[in-house]
Amino acid sequence: MSSVILRNVVNQFGSVTAVDNLSIQIQDREFAVLVGSSGCGKTTALRMIAGLESVSSGEILIGDTRVNDMAPKDRDIAMVFQNYALYPHMNVRDNMGFGLKIRMISKEEIDTRVEEAADILGIQALLDRKPKELSGGQRQRVAVGRAIVRKPKVFLFDEPLSNLDAKLRVAMRAEISKLHRRLGATIIYVTHDQVEAMTMADRIFIMHNGALQQNGAPMEVYRHPVNSFVAGFIGSPSMNFIDATIVAEEGGMFIDTAGFRVRAPEAFLPQLEPYVGRPVVFGVRPEDMSLHDSATGSNNGNPISARADVVETLGSEIFVYLTCEAQTIVARMEVQDSPPAVGQMLEVDLKMSKTHIFDQ
Repeated sequence: MSSVILRNVVNQFGSVTAVDNLSIQIQDREFAVLVGSSGCGKTTALRMIAGLESVSSGEILIGDTRVNDMAPKDRDIAMVFQNYALYPHMNVRDNMGFGLKIRMISKEEIDTRVEEAADILGIQALLDRKPKELSGGQRQRVAVGRAIVRKPKVFLFDEPLSNLDAKLRVAMRAEISKLHRRLGATIIYVTHDQVEAMTMADRIFIMHNGALQQNGAPMEVYRHPVNSFVAGFIGSPSMNFIDATIVAEEGGMFIDTAGFRVRAPEAFLPQLEPYVGRPVVFGVRPEDMSLHDSATGSNNGNPISARADVVETLGSEIFVYLTCEAQTIVARMEVQDSPPAVGQMLEVDLKMSKTHIFDQ
């Protein structure tokens, strides 16, 4: 396996810059996920690593080798595509071994590698079937198996689960994560689904408009987003963003919005001092809100009042869509014995130490 390094990589289509000065370093045996909304440049970056897109400027290294001018077949990578790309007239065994066959590898070696990959993926019983006889999840396993038999330096996955139903996506996420641990492989995985990124990655690279916004371990990015785009992209439901002003009064600083005022935590004060009297964006995640318990006096005894407009019960939790004066916010709460009713006025606490304040 090998590390992958992109240094100041640019990809341009005429006047459109698809990838803009991208610099990332993926460690040997790391599971790295490039995540972002459609059109952010993540797939283009992956295809440049594979050699399927040209590099306008910058350089790409796989291991210690600069691969900018190398043909895809010489880069020692294996790619799993969104649409599987299986040969319909070949059975599973031949689909998995075809790439080795055209490299003139011996039949004995091909059979050995195919059997090993089939054992890893649990598809031994499918080796003599044609793709039309397989389910979507089985086809995905075959596509992954075709990559495994190559024994490449780097595995590239381009949104491989997007064609599967929700239940199967969850199962395949776990399968690919187990596969990574078993192979000790370097994997670069592209997705638009932040849940896939959070659950699978050793490190997430978040992209927007062709540029890298932040990278780090999943929980590091979740807890310490560098800007409002990252904060809004990571987490489901998305973080609530509320226009606010920082107000300094005797006894502390307050975050003043059109619908409520809350006290800023002591730990925030040094960073907030330059913003006194200035507009900011106040961010609070839905899971950092809870119904006020007057017995505990939480939130410094300063809960916000809001009306429940929509209540979605999901079994283990509920989503409550709240209106507080001019503000609309979403809260993710534990299920109560009697969930809030639509139209009910609620007292809601914010876990202020976990909130965020962004420069507009």
